[in-house]
Amino acid sequence: MRTLSFRRACAAFSLFVLFVSTAPVTPSAAAKPPRPSPAVVVETFVSAESPTRDELDSLATWRHPDGTAWLIATAKSSHRLVVFDADTGTRLREFGEPGSEPGRFKRPNGIAVHGDRLFVVERDNRRVQVLSLPDFRPLGSFGESQLRAPYGLWLNPSQDGGIADASADVIDIYVTDSFMLGERFDVVPPLEQLDQRVRRYRLRFDAEGGFAAESQGSFGDTSEANALRIVESIAGDPAHDRLLVADEYRPQSTLREYTLSGRATGRQIPGDTFAFEAEGVSLWACKRGKGYWVSVDQLSPLTVFHVFDRKTLTRIGSVTGKTVAATDGITLRTDASERFPKGALYAVHQDKSVAAFDLRDIVAALKLSRDCL
Repeated sequence: MRTLSFRRACAAFSLFVLFVSTAPVTPSAAAKPPRPSPAVVVETFVSAESPTRDELDSLATWRHPDGTAWLIATAKSSHRLVVFDADTGTRLREFGEPGSEPGRFKRPNGIAVHGDRLFVVERDNRRVQVLSLPDFRPLGSFGESQLRAPYGLWLNPSQDGGIADASADVIDIYVTDSFMLGERFDVVPPLEQLDQRVRRYRLRFDAEGGFAAESQGSFGDTSEANALRIVESIAGDPAHDRLLVADEYRPQSTLREYTLSGRATGRQIPGDTFAFEAEGVSLWACKRGKGYWVSVDQLSPLTVFHVFDRKTLTRIGSVTGKTVAATDGITLRTDASERFPKGALYAVHQDKSVAAFDLRDIVAALKLSRDCL
């Protein structure tokens, strides 16, 4: 019976091949050429796994006065910050504990540094807390009256953006707000409410380190084609009047483009670029205005890091490591250190570790501009 079935199957397959081989093939029916596999770049380090259930998420770097480079990670489940040596991945210390008081956190997520100030988004405290470094002294918080489920943030200091008051210590801050509906908070709000997906604040600092925060309103496209449905990471490029916002909503997860004033351009990274979810995004600014955008495709068993041209957003290529997987946040540092003389790309690995890639290795793997070295 098995031999007879096999012969019948072969005969049927031969007729099928004969039939399809005589059918005309139109250009529209031609398959797309396969996309090149990501280049493999070996991680310079992957830190030891967290001994507790921290659930690491987002990253920022800071240069200590003693010359040490810090890599600071938010830990969502343990409600604290974790500090690593940015050259070795050695875990140095932790800061914070659960709570709503200054210096405490509830579900910290997005994180950014400007000068000696650290900005931490707290989803469940519905605020952005500002602390001084290196002592993590609380300076205040803002957003409690507007934010509902904040996640990511991007800072635009006056000297970088040209849109704030250049005569004062002023920073414009963009915060994504991914509030949801339903009993389990898993329902995307209706389109008319998605104009609140990004909120903007202007902070003015005084000589004593205090600040006043002014809400600058919210924005977000409300069209079916371009709405921001599930948002977290956000980053900007003042030189090109551009914000990129990662929309994790599947099956069309992508990066969507806005101007710094909050106007949706209708432009996005093509929908088939991200195989899973668009997560962390970071600008790689290089000499003579050159550079690239790096964004996470949150895949397992290996995260894919897509690289796009800074000006045109054309996809240049992609890389993976040999270990890093299921990445949430990334950050990119271009200032020199002993181990990374041309800078490094840092990424979270499976919520448990942090990893670093030497930017020289990425330049070599993708044949990027020498202006980035």
